Amino acid sequence: MHTSIHVNLRNQEAVQEACEILRNCVHCGFCNAVCPTYQLLGDELDGPRGRISIIKNLLAEDTISSQSASHIDRCLTCRSCESTCPSGVKYGRLLDIGREIINDHYTRPFHHRFLSWNLRKTLSRPQLFRILLLTGRIFRHLLPRIVAQKVPVKEAVSFEPQPLDVDRASQRIMLLNGCVQQAATPNVNAAIEYLLTKRNVEVTYLESEGCCGALDYHLSAYKGALGKIKDLVDKLDAKLSSVDYIVSAASGCGVTIKEYPEILKYDKHYYEKSKRIASKVLDVSEYLSRFNFRCQNLRIAVHTPCSLGHGQKMPTHLEKTLEAAGATLVEVGDKHICCGSAGSYSILQPGIADELTSRKIRQLERAEPDYILTANIGCQLQLNASADIPVMHWVEFLALKLLND
Repeated sequence: MHTSIHVNLRNQEAVQEACEILRNCVHCGFCNAVCPTYQLLGDELDGPRGRISIIKNLLAEDTISSQSASHIDRCLTCRSCESTCPSGVKYGRLLDIGREIINDHYTRPFHHRFLSWNLRKTLSRPQLFRILLLTGRIFRHLLPRIVAQKVPVKEAVSFEPQPLDVDRASQRIMLLNGCVQQAATPNVNAAIEYLLTKRNVEVTYLESEGCCGALDYHLSAYKGALGKIKDLVDKLDAKLSSVDYIVSAASGCGVTIKEYPEILKYDKHYYEKSKRIASKVLDVSEYLSRFNFRCQNLRIAVHTPCSLGHGQKMPTHLEKTLEAAGATLVEVGDKHICCGSAGSYSILQPGIADELTSRKIRQLERAEPDYILTANIGCQLQLNASADIPVMHWVEFLALKLLND
């Protein structure tokens, strides 16, 4: 695709990078065939090809209309288009660059800015979020239905790690807590520690971990995101030599940390640090698949989060791990399509999100499985609000249904 850059933008390294990405696009339209918003809305500008054209015009004209900005904001950033693109266009990276430039030209409506600010200030603070969750559980019956559905019930089962002689541990990992997961479903990390201590693996945590910056970054609050990212990079880098791996159970956090080198590529100091960190980061499905666990042979419908399937390029890894453990996987249609959660998207774009969730639930429940399993807190909460079949993080399921070994 031929590109030109407005004189005001020519000296920006990220803009040059965006132009290189644009030049790889051959405008074939394969991306539209797998785009959730294009399938739902049928508008060329609500598909990747149309949004690429919007960003191309933004770079050429250094301006954008409110209507064009709304088409960009309706993107889930699920990156399904990346998985199918024959030219290898880095659409997610292009969108991040475009959104940062848009921030300099367009002020979003007040309700969008108000919601974004509140999401960034509450979801990334586990202690505050726990208080809000407790309040929501107490007054659930008084909340609007759309809000009450998203308040998770308190977990009934807890897991205790096995006694471990740390001097004889086979490996030492650092397990990331995450923000929302730490507050909403703390049993997930407890289940991981329970499983790993059974395999003589020492599990450690980062003191005062903080947020990975994913929420701010995808809400276009780039200054705040970079501050959180650099803070976590400093903390992880200081502990890097003392652990074999850094493990994340929330695939949305994991993909962001793995892509720190891309986000920080124009900061030489943090770029080198982020590369060292990214080389040790694994999704929990990558790490646990190295061990032999056996679970009850129950019928499972798997939803692989976009952040794992498209972002981390592991579309079938979760399914293979569960199948190897002994679960029976039922057939699920349209596996590549987003469930509608997409981080904060379900709150900022509830109409589109709810329609996508309804479609996903129909596919997941079609074969009447015993459980629906996923690998990201956002997907888990989004699906659980509407499903008639129990929805769990797959690690919690594995620990709960583990056969004695």
